[in-house]
Amino acid sequence: MKTTHATRAEALDDTLSPLSLKRVGIDTYRENVAYLHRECDLYRAEGFQALSKVEIRANGQRILASLNVVDDAAIVDCQQLGLSEDAFEALGVEEGHPVSVSQAEPPASIPALHRKLAGERLSRDDFRHIIRDIAELRYSKIELTAFVVGCDRGELDREEVFYLSDAMSRVGRRLDWHEHPVVDKHCIGGIPGNRTSMLVVPIVAAHGLLCPKTSSRAITSPSGTADTMEVLANVDLPFDVLGEIVRTHRGCLAWGGTSELSPADDVLISVERPLSIDSPGQMVASILSKKVAAGSSHLLLDIPVGPHAKVRSMPEARQLRRLFEFVAGRMGLTLDVVITDGSQPVGRGIGPVLEARDVMRVLTHHPEAPMDLRQKALRLAGRMLEFDPDVRGGAGFGIARDILDDGRAAEKMQSIIAAQGRRPFDPDNPPLAPHNFEVMATADGVVTAIDSLKLARIARLAGAPKAAGAGVDLLRRIGDPVTRGQPLYRVHAAYRNELTFAHQSTERDTGIAIGRAEEITRLNVEF
Repeated sequence: MKTTHATRAEALDDTLSPLSLKRVGIDTYRENVAYLHRECDLYRAEGFQALSKVEIRANGQRILASLNVVDDAAIVDCQQLGLSEDAFEALGVEEGHPVSVSQAEPPASIPALHRKLAGERLSRDDFRHIIRDIAELRYSKIELTAFVVGCDRGELDREEVFYLSDAMSRVGRRLDWHEHPVVDKHCIGGIPGNRTSMLVVPIVAAHGLLCPKTSSRAITSPSGTADTMEVLANVDLPFDVLGEIVRTHRGCLAWGGTSELSPADDVLISVERPLSIDSPGQMVASILSKKVAAGSSHLLLDIPVGPHAKVRSMPEARQLRRLFEFVAGRMGLTLDVVITDGSQPVGRGIGPVLEARDVMRVLTHHPEAPMDLRQKALRLAGRMLEFDPDVRGGAGFGIARDILDDGRAAEKMQSIIAAQGRRPFDPDNPPLAPHNFEVMATADGVVTAIDSLKLARIARLAGAPKAAGAGVDLLRRIGDPVTRGQPLYRVHAAYRNELTFAHQSTERDTGIAIGRAEEITRLNVEF
């Protein structure tokens, strides 16, 4: 009679004492990690290997985790199983609870992964099996990395991108708002500031379109929409509460981390970001799978183009637009793609508090409101309003401008903030980090270029987004005249060490070029 893995595990459970659960205070970022002592009887009996997948069971709950082997009894002793913060929360039992551990069966989709690594084209079912295993955390970090690299630039044809997008949208929660259209807006990212969603949503919602906007927190940028909105209101909301807010106020601006929409995407991002992999196919799948799963029927997509943006040229932008349009069409999503100027940050602020200040100043018509943020938001909102069958083509911009100018957008934003849980904020006296310094022009001339990546890095060195009041306050834009000794931007930091790190970075490179007006390169974007 053949002995199965489950039978062996049950036999060991009968002969070995269960281990005691210990919470190990390590943030492993979306990865379940378990810790066993090398001298543990179970470790020797099962023949575990470091980084292998193990199955952990307690009180009817079960999770999969990657195994780390330790020699320090201060971390775990021979009678304990340690779990990282993510794994401990996922298992959901108290510290000290008895737990059983066994080797996990290898994911059934591994043969398909091997075929992809060998250069084969995968089927729709192959992608569905792989994505399900990834969402169920059956893949180790090594296997995840292999999949991400195997699907990197040039390794997926457009049909495979559709298969990947469709598979990701079908794992996890799928929403149905029971009305049409349901609109959303997304930017592929890479441009600091650019907090247009926080203006577009109240404009579109005030018009009456349903716009359930869930956004991510920053991973490598100084702030995401959720980080900035969190300055004004609670963004971490139970899904039933979020749904009620959307139905009542026609929109929301919340963190999407608790929504369980396309959960495999969050797992893949945990590998893609450290590797700086953001291939077109994976970008398309990531964005469209979440929008379809969220119940959107219409999507406005912003692709900024610039020398330091994710997309560097117009031919590259047009190629990416065609891929988005093909996959969206196959998934039944109405898509409008706009190619915008990404040559410099949008707005003045880079960092949560500074960006929230800019947004609220635009909504309240403050004399220091950044006009570039206002104009871009109005153009995007206008295009979204034209998803309404009662709005004729070309009329959206005027409607959006009227909604902003007559105060309806500000009123709608205040109602969304109140519904999500208001936090005190004064745009005339924002709670900026206490330490600051200014970066000065070193010559007379005009600003000819701004390195968005450099300014984003300076803002992160200063502490953003973890310190909400940290970041960069941009005082000059491309084309502005400057004289030697004039401030180009101001850096705010929460702690002196972070101020020092940011200052050292600006001394190596300010990120702003000064020269003659004729040296400015103008982008001919297709807004």
